[in-house]
Amino acid sequence: MMATHPVWQYDEFKQIGTDYESVEEVARYDKRMSSLRNIDEECAAIIELLDLGPDSRVLEIGSGTGEFAIAAAKQCAQVCAVDISQIMLDYAREKAISRSVNNIQFARAGFLTYDHDGKPFDAVVTQLALHHLPDFWKAIALRRIWHMLKDGGRLFIRDVVFSFNVDDAASYLDKWIDGAVAVGGERLGQNIESHIRDEFSTFDWAMESLLRASGFSISRITNQDNRTFAEYLCKKV
Repeated sequence: MMATHPVWQYDEFKQIGTDYESVEEVARYDKRMSSLRNIDEECAAIIELLDLGPDSRVLEIGSGTGEFAIAAAKQCAQVCAVDISQIMLDYAREKAISRSVNNIQFARAGFLTYDHDGKPFDAVVTQLALHHLPDFWKAIALRRIWHMLKDGGRLFIRDVVFSFNVDDAASYLDKWIDGAVAVGGERLGQNIESHIRDEFSTFDWAMESLLRASGFSISRITNQDNRTFAEYLCKKV
C-alpha cells in the first residue's frame, strides 16, 4: 500500500540512474546480473544471516527482478516485495508464478511511500536501492523501516557505500569503473559513471551514523576490497 505524503516530500519515483523502461531491457539486466554474480548463493547467505524460518515475515524494498523475494518466500510465511518500477514488479511476479511461489505480496512503492499497516516484520532487506535517496531522506527511510520492524527485528542493507578517504576518491572511483568495464563491458562502465555522477551513495561513516540515529545497532559490517560496496546487518533496539 502506498502512503499519502506532503508536497515537500522527495519524489522517489523520479528517474535516477539507469532507466529499465521495457520488459526486454529488464530481462537483459536480469541475465547480466546472473552472469556476474552468484545470486542463489547471495540469497541463501542473507536468509541464513537473518535467521529466517517458516514463520518469518519479510519486507524487501527495491525488490528488482525478484530473486531474493522468491528465495525468501520458499523459506518464510510471507514476503512483501516493494519496488517503484511497475515493470520490475510485473517481471518479478511472472517469475514467481513460473517457479510456483505464491506467498509474495507485490507493491509499487518505495522507502518513503510504502505504507505498512499489518503485523511488524521480522526482517527488512534492501539491496542497491537506498542510494537513490539523499542522506536526509535516507534518515527518514531508515526510521520508517524501524517502525515497520518488530522489537529485535533485523535489517540487512547491501549498497554502494564509500569507505575510502575523500582525497583518494578519484583513484578508487576510476578503479571501480575500469573493473566494471573489464567484467561487464562498456555498458556497465557507463552505468557506474552515471551512478557516481547522478545518484546519492554516501560514505561509510555517514551511513553508520544514519543507522544508529534511526534506532539500529549495527551487528556486522562487511566492506568489499574496492571500498565501494558494503553490507550492514542491523538490529532494532
